[in-house]
Amino acid sequence: MQRYRILVVDDEESLCEILRFNLEKDGYEVVTAYSAEEALSLPLEGLDLAILDVMMGELSGFGLARILRKRSETATLPIIFCTALDGEEDKIKGFDIGADDYIAKPFSLAEMLARVRSVLRRTARPLEPKVAQPQSQEQDIISYESLIVNRLNKSCRIDGEEVALTRKEFDILVLLLSHQGTILSREQIMKHVWSNEVIVLDRTIDVNITRMRKKLGRYGNNIITRTGYGYGFEG
Repeated sequence: MQRYRILVVDDEESLCEILRFNLEKDGYEVVTAYSAEEALSLPLEGLDLAILDVMMGELSGFGLARILRKRSETATLPIIFCTALDGEEDKIKGFDIGADDYIAKPFSLAEMLARVRSVLRRTARPLEPKVAQPQSQEQDIISYESLIVNRLNKSCRIDGEEVALTRKEFDILVLLLSHQGTILSREQIMKHVWSNEVIVLDRTIDVNITRMRKKLGRYGNNIITRTGYGYGFEG
């Protein structure tokens, strides 16, 4: 049976092996690397989650995440940062990069496994996906002029060209497009896109919206801000 594949990157080899043992015991397939550079040398297609330490050698976990976000095969890969840097600014930086969760060292294995299950429930591909019926396909495609978003294969295209969005950017765009002409509050966006277990600051949402506008080119202007209220998509 197909299993979720998880990448663990940490320069503490003992921690890598402890996480590998416990994740595999929980039924996951695990790939480990002891540096960001080693991780980038591995075949990363088909991963379902990455657990990245932040403080590593020349290339940090933040730097590795930025590179992963630029690669088509890992642009939407869910990321959990695992680090001793637990200040607010560090968390904001991690979420700005596109992290799905942030766990501070030291942590318990039970907490880590719970975080992994939580992120995978929200983000990962189904292990045994059902074949979509023809009558439901149109419901999974949302469009505005030449901007087409496919919720089945998680793609966004403009004029036929694919736009590389992070998972959070994609989810926000789907939400806004699904409610065209409606202003959604930050609280509504948080509830839909982020788990209640994760603390999300207003700035995190603003950064994701700003980044998404740039990627959408001319359609970025269709995402409007109503100061004091929230965001919406207008034609």
